[in-house]
Amino acid sequence: MPPRNDMDVDSDSDRDVIGTRSKAKGKSKSKKDADKQKQKQAETLAYTWEASYTRSWDTVQEDEAGSLQSSVEDLMARGRRRRLLAPTVPIRRAIIRHLIIILDLSQSMMDRDIRPTRFDLTLQYTREFITEWFDQNPLGQIGVVGMRRGFGERVGELSGNPQAVLQCISKRHKLEPDGEPSLQNAIEMARSSMSHLPANSSREMILIFGSLTTCDPGNIHDTIDTCVKNKIRISVVALAAEMKICREMCDKTGGQFGVAMNEGHFKDLLFDLIPPPAQKAVVRLPSAAGGQATGNPPADLMMMGFPTRLPESSAPTLCVCHSELKSEGFLCPRCQSKVCDVPTDCDICGLMIVSSPHLARSYHHLFPVKPYIPILTLGGTTNPPPGCQACARVFPTIASTTAVTEGVSPIGRYRCPECSHDFCSECDVFVHDVVHTCPGCAN
Repeated sequence: MPPRNDMDVDSDSDRDVIGTRSKAKGKSKSKKDADKQKQKQAETLAYTWEASYTRSWDTVQEDEAGSLQSSVEDLMARGRRRRLLAPTVPIRRAIIRHLIIILDLSQSMMDRDIRPTRFDLTLQYTREFITEWFDQNPLGQIGVVGMRRGFGERVGELSGNPQAVLQCISKRHKLEPDGEPSLQNAIEMARSSMSHLPANSSREMILIFGSLTTCDPGNIHDTIDTCVKNKIRISVVALAAEMKICREMCDKTGGQFGVAMNEGHFKDLLFDLIPPPAQKAVVRLPSAAGGQATGNPPADLMMMGFPTRLPESSAPTLCVCHSELKSEGFLCPRCQSKVCDVPTDCDICGLMIVSSPHLARSYHHLFPVKPYIPILTLGGTTNPPPGCQACARVFPTIASTTAVTEGVSPIGRYRCPECSHDFCSECDVFVHDVVHTCPGCAN
């Protein structure tokens, strides 16, 4: 082989140097790209609500065939599990409820840890809560109290008209957050609004609290003891963190306490307070005459009146609630006074005026419909019905190929344990969440 000259040696060394530089540049470039990507991810996940919105598609996933049926069945299974855990035996509850919603209107409600702000989301969920609460509790009344600048402000009086309650929180500029909250002043104002209520109705407070401090003029423990004495139940939905005084307040009064982790959890905590709470059993000691201890005392009878509705073509007359001339209205069956809306208490004779649909809608809380039993096989009974008892939809003859989820029937068939009629999955949800009456048992 011919010997290598100096030019060849220099060229080889230059290639090595160039190759080393190119590798170093490639490594530095890849490192910069990785740093940029990490920085972009950190900026994207700067807030918890951004992380939940950027990953919203993870909650709904397709199966191998590209269908969303499995995701729908999972959502139905969660609802069925919640109903299966609920008590199916009759429970003593107060269907005539009086509720005061205490809103935190301090400066801390302007934080953006939940989108768009704590204040805006609280107003939105409060409106939805009021609408759903009156739908499930038509015989109840709601009032609104705010706390800001160290005082308690009466935003809305106790009313059984949902439109009047929604109107008092519809103007955002009048509820602009400012200053520090005061738990004691707000609770004292709400307690004074319920001091005149009868003993057969429940007294409840729901506190939506977003601050970590409270500015109280006195000892708040005395206020809590007064609420316990007056049988007022206080529930707290915290938006920031758990405070010991809030937890102690809920434990002593028998309310519920929860800290919202995100927007969805905030709504779940608030809407879990819609059903009327179960009343605690009252244990009475045996008397000296040899009587035995008993549980709940016997139920007291309540006097109600069913009004007569006036047609639109009737002559305008003055109502006793607003002193305005109106054609429509309801006549009190006792004193024949005219009121605008029901349910309400007559301002003349004090009789509670209700309508029969309102009373029927409150009845399902006392005697809930038992959860339907899922049918897991096609040959469950001899001569099975071809379709749903409610909508007459034909049941499928082939079971679903997806994984069987607990509480969900693979053939979409559910059976009432009382009347043994079969229903489809849609009617199962409709019966338990909307109608609250089994069509098969009603026939």
